[in-house]
Amino acid sequence: MRGEATVLHADLDAFYASVEQRDESALRGQPVIVGGGVVVAASYEAKARGVRTAMGVQRARALCPDAIVVPPRMEVYSAASRAVFAIFHDTTPYVEGVSIDEAFLEVGGLRRLAGTPEEIAVRLRERVRAEVGLPISVGVARTKFLAKVASAVSKPDGLLVVAPDREEAFLHPLPVERLWGVGAVTAEKLHRNGVYTVGQLAELEAVTAEQWLGKAAGAHLHALARLRDPRSVDTTKRHGSIGSQRALGSRSYTGGELGLILTQIVDGLAKRLRDRGSSCATVVLRLRYGDFVKATRSHTLATPTDSTEVLLAVAQRLLAAAGPDISDRGVTLIGVSLAQLTSAGTVQPELPIDWNDGARIDSALDTALDAVRDRFGSAAVTRAALIGRDPGVSAPRLPEHE
Repeated sequence: MRGEATVLHADLDAFYASVEQRDESALRGQPVIVGGGVVVAASYEAKARGVRTAMGVQRARALCPDAIVVPPRMEVYSAASRAVFAIFHDTTPYVEGVSIDEAFLEVGGLRRLAGTPEEIAVRLRERVRAEVGLPISVGVARTKFLAKVASAVSKPDGLLVVAPDREEAFLHPLPVERLWGVGAVTAEKLHRNGVYTVGQLAELEAVTAEQWLGKAAGAHLHALARLRDPRSVDTTKRHGSIGSQRALGSRSYTGGELGLILTQIVDGLAKRLRDRGSSCATVVLRLRYGDFVKATRSHTLATPTDSTEVLLAVAQRLLAAAGPDISDRGVTLIGVSLAQLTSAGTVQPELPIDWNDGARIDSALDTALDAVRDRFGSAAVTRAALIGRDPGVSAPRLPEHE
């Protein structure tokens, strides 16, 4: 691993809400909620009152009665993201986008041209504020993991440099929830065993962490706690999966309503899959129940595919299998991920799962529909069952690598 803090993690603060506050002066300093029935984003003023992403707006208003609710403007957020990433790429050729509002930057080779990593980070923040009008927090550290933690600790609108000789002093007092990959379930397992800080996890033997959390997760988190993260900034990284999700709020949904939402999600993902020239072997259904516990169900196909109908059939079966749990516990989020992506050249014309009538899928239909939507917009042609239905909020995303 490198011996100097040269990795920057740059993360826009409350991105959607900050864009709204930038564009409307009356919103500055006010609790702002971006969303409709569900909170898509919240300003720090709203977060301080307990408002959280994916919360129902009705509940958010109960927590923060003076909140100002504005509808999302995804095209505006995409434009802001592109402007910020242009600054990233003007700062260094080594940029790894994580999402539309955050990226890792490697600046180790720029000292003679641009100064120290801290000086580069200071100018980066100044440029984003001056040229795009948005606050951004930056963490600087020797590894990607530490840089990400540092940017989170520095929020909002901060800069934090973790020098190599201060890494343990910075990381070990933090709660274990700060570790990359520690969610509510993992944190509860660690808490039951008396582990509340990163330092306490680091003091364990690796085998103990693996026994508590599973071999892979335990080894990974234990390594991070002991400051081991050999990953470099990867400028050629192409996502090994694509996904989309819908926050549903707290009201109840019928099976038919969930099925239509699932159809909307899969339709969009299947087109993205074909646009990037890929096929998919594994379909993953992601759920968050009414008690906010997350769950996943997946199915791996015998042969990779890029067919909308095949992917939708698999997703529908996964949703049907989760039906009893949804009936008992409710659902507040539904999402689908397509994983194990490969070249579309491996796609077979045969349907790779059981089908009662042995029907074959005509890939020409997908191709024709894609062409119409590319020319006239995504709403130009749709399923009859989806006519007039709210398509939900589609979050902007990073462009795919060629």
